[in-house]
Amino acid sequence: MSTDKIITANMTTTTEQNANEQNAYLNHSHSNSQNKLMLSVDKLSIVTDAGILLVDKLSYELRQGQTLAIVGESGSGKSIASLALLGLLPDSLTVTGQVRLANATGMSALPIANDKGRNAALRSIRGQRIGMVFQEPMTALNPLHTVGKQIAESLRISGIPKKQWRDKSIALLDDVNINDPADKLNRYPHELSGGQRQRVMIAMALAQQPDILIADEPTTALDVTLQHEILELLDNLKCQHNMAMILISHDLNLVRRYSDDVIVMRQGQTIEQGQTATVFSEPKAEYTRSLIQQDFGQALDLFADSSQQPTVLQVSNLKVQFPIEKSLFGGTKRWFDAVKDVNMTLQKGQALGIVGESGSGKTTIALALSQLLSNQARVSGQIMANGQDITALSKRNLRTFRSQIQMVFQDPFASINPRMTVMQIVEEGLLVQGVNKAARQQAVMDSLATVHLPVEFVQRYPHELSGGQRQRVALARALVMRPSLLILDEPTSALDSTTQVTVVSLLREIQAKLKISYVFISHDLKVVRALCQHMMVIKDGVCIESGPSEEVFNNPQHPYAQQLLQASMI
Repeated sequence: MSTDKIITANMTTTTEQNANEQNAYLNHSHSNSQNKLMLSVDKLSIVTDAGILLVDKLSYELRQGQTLAIVGESGSGKSIASLALLGLLPDSLTVTGQVRLANATGMSALPIANDKGRNAALRSIRGQRIGMVFQEPMTALNPLHTVGKQIAESLRISGIPKKQWRDKSIALLDDVNINDPADKLNRYPHELSGGQRQRVMIAMALAQQPDILIADEPTTALDVTLQHEILELLDNLKCQHNMAMILISHDLNLVRRYSDDVIVMRQGQTIEQGQTATVFSEPKAEYTRSLIQQDFGQALDLFADSSQQPTVLQVSNLKVQFPIEKSLFGGTKRWFDAVKDVNMTLQKGQALGIVGESGSGKTTIALALSQLLSNQARVSGQIMANGQDITALSKRNLRTFRSQIQMVFQDPFASINPRMTVMQIVEEGLLVQGVNKAARQQAVMDSLATVHLPVEFVQRYPHELSGGQRQRVALARALVMRPSLLILDEPTSALDSTTQVTVVSLLREIQAKLKISYVFISHDLKVVRALCQHMMVIKDGVCIESGPSEEVFNNPQHPYAQQLLQASMI
């Protein structure tokens, strides 16, 4: 987390303004609910060694069967406030306040302060009383162990006999709606889709039958239909197991539908607190209103007649296959068709949005366009970029041509080298092209200015930046090559809504200034509508609908396109 996003000014005033509101909310929860009180948090505060206040006197009560949502932008303190309950914060942070958890005789205090006895005392609470579903399952799951082994670990901790592990694991995967659960037990995390990994995380959390489940951004990188599936699943499991749930999210549409009560946080402060329906219908704070009424703006109309502009990208009958079964002698017996006969045309200064559910082939198309697929993939069809068939280029010529097509990946923290400074990251492509030092440095400064990053950031490392700042660095790295085509693969999926609006506005500004063309891959249809003049809907590797964005949004023809657009409006 970037501490430069934490603003401590006017903290006392804000706290006083919200004290009465918090007390009123706690009284409402107590008087209007007959359910058993499961968790009580009173004046939870978290401070860094440098004295920066990350969470300021957060208070709430959680009852059996209740879903409490904590929302706010990146750096608001929503995740660390929940990690503090389980003693999962670094020792450099000072945690104060009182947390009480229900037990057989009443309520008992949890040791949240940093001391030697904390871990031993919380060991029986973690997982068994309070379970957690982490934000990014690919990093939370162990890549070296199978799904079955990782679920078995949770069952072992719960005291389940070893002979029952397999049956229990299959039952848990069945509970979270995973197809063919017996087969999935032998798979590794990288062999599952994003939605399947998230379901495995939920199954592991449920294995110990906790009373409270903390779901930290459980739908961040999932497409819109999967988001609703996962949250409906969590909601059903909560009722089925009679649990309580804390839902941490920056997606207000999902919070509105799947929570009973909501806390809005900003820079560690509780801005607003109350019943979800009341907060959404009558928000008291200006900040809450701004979150609810996020405006992404409208796609640019740069040219009166875009068809008269040069064609930057022309794709004909693109087909991508991956091997799924090898023969005895190493050849391929069976192929999987990931992309089937996709066609697209993109003019200068235009943006094409590609939407579809997880596993539909969106990213495979992006990797094919940028010639980044593995050697095992079989690619056919024609990809013309600026009049050049890039599939026919030699490796040497392709290396030179690459500057014209650049790609910005979904997760900037994974796609940029953590050991390099911002200067080294952005100038890397120019270094490969043999540009001299003075010209490189000037180009890096110009590129950072284009994405609105201060010059002093050049000496920073990725871990010293926020999520939005890292995405800007990834964008600057691509723009420094002065490409005519930029391929963006889910560049806003892991960002909060406020930062998403800023990044989309920045991309529009760059499009207007540089007349650059975008292929924009996303599952967030609001973002696609705000940025792209044209769009195509992909399902199972096939383009099922395409056309001008407004036409597709206002009058979708294919049933799947209708379903996708309807889910995004919920």
